[in-house]
Amino acid sequence: MLQPYACHPEASRGRLFPESISTFRSPFQRDRDRIIHSSAFRRLKHKTQVFVEHEGDYYRTRMTHTIEVAQVARTIAGALGLNTDLAEAVALAHDLGHPPFGHTGEDALAVLMKEYGGFDHNAQALRIVTKLERHYATFDGLNLTWETLEGIAKHNGPVISDKGGSHQVPDRASLPYALAEIDAQWNLELETNASAEAQVAAVADDCAYNHHDLHDGLRAGLFTEDDLCELPMVGECFAEVDRLYPGLEATRRRHEALRRVFGVMVEDVIAVAQNRLAGLQPRSVDDIRAMDGPIIRFSKPLYQSLKVVKMFLFQRMYRAPRVVAERQRVTAMVNGLFPLFLDRPELLPEDWQGDVAAAKAKGNDGRTELARVVLDYVAGMTDRFAIQEYHRLIDPDL
Repeated sequence: MLQPYACHPEASRGRLFPESISTFRSPFQRDRDRIIHSSAFRRLKHKTQVFVEHEGDYYRTRMTHTIEVAQVARTIAGALGLNTDLAEAVALAHDLGHPPFGHTGEDALAVLMKEYGGFDHNAQALRIVTKLERHYATFDGLNLTWETLEGIAKHNGPVISDKGGSHQVPDRASLPYALAEIDAQWNLELETNASAEAQVAAVADDCAYNHHDLHDGLRAGLFTEDDLCELPMVGECFAEVDRLYPGLEATRRRHEALRRVFGVMVEDVIAVAQNRLAGLQPRSVDDIRAMDGPIIRFSKPLYQSLKVVKMFLFQRMYRAPRVVAERQRVTAMVNGLFPLFLDRPELLPEDWQGDVAAAKAKGNDGRTELARVVLDYVAGMTDRFAIQEYHRLIDPDL
């Protein structure tokens, strides 16, 4: 039974291109399935989280991370009486716009695209699902419902705001072009919160990466279990395992402690949301959108603990010397590939040459349009393909 403030599929605002209703699946289930079967989703298998894809078989990729986020999102949404299918769809789509080499690739492309409208992975995800996936007979993209598009755009909160958040701009004129294009076609109400389901997907993302970055960092030898025992909340989880299972073998001890870290975060989110929902008593999803801030979030004490954990990960993992050295290497690859394709677009594959010709036909705007075509191509690369292309076209030794 869905709560009144959930997104009810029969009340969906529909799709940009009208389609008949499926006999066996709700609109949000169809969105989920289209995302799973998309080319962009398959490429997540070979896109990195922190470590470059070839460094080891056990580190998280964008795909394994995305699957973990979707699992957590379904759990939280189900506990709160929300639409689990919509929460899962947004979770599955939330990283589709990430380029190769994780946030390192994103940072490099943001600089390269500064004079051409910028780059933002959430906006790029929207561009993928509304334009770049070209498989259906009557439309480009996946023709997802308004609610799923809203969730992709706004799961981190309102996009247009004067609060100056990392994902916010002051007005529509400042939007990344990829987001502005779809918003001009179909108003996503970027000044408001997203649905509770999309907020769940965002918090599930936090839960997943806080957990698996600890696990991956341990596996990589960047820190030890003793280091983690000094962290708030994490140390308490290790202490509980030691009390219940004294002398437990190291690998099992690690797993038991970190799965408790996961559990603490998820249970905290559910408890906070239940209390806030009971107090505020929203009667519709529009009540959720109109609230002053998110309804789905961590408690203040846990949020403070997670700030300490994130600072630890920043210092010991994301800025570890070996990770920084790899960041520099792959940044050089992106900085080499993008201008090469921009200056010599004939190097793009044959099936991209139609987009190249259309960009060049734009006259004075042709350079900008061409840069956006090149961005679509480079951002869609997997880690391994980007490395292969750099070695093939530029420098076989880097």
